[in-house]
Amino acid sequence: MLLRLRLLVASLGGGILLLLILCLGAQNLDRRASLNLGFGRTAELPTGFLVGVALVIGVISG
Repeated sequence: MLLRLRLLVASLGGGILLLLILCLGAQNLDRRASLNLGFGRTAELPTGFLVGVALVIGVISG
């Protein structure tokens, strides 16, 4: 049980750190795109930010 809790905390902590670094690095990106979700479109975000968020979600979901 303790091992699973430690793995969960490490995964969440790593994902949050990656997201923080991603947000800091994506502030000066000029090229922006929006995603078509089928029922609407997202706000225009930098492409690197979208890819990074997908990576962080993958790290957190484990």
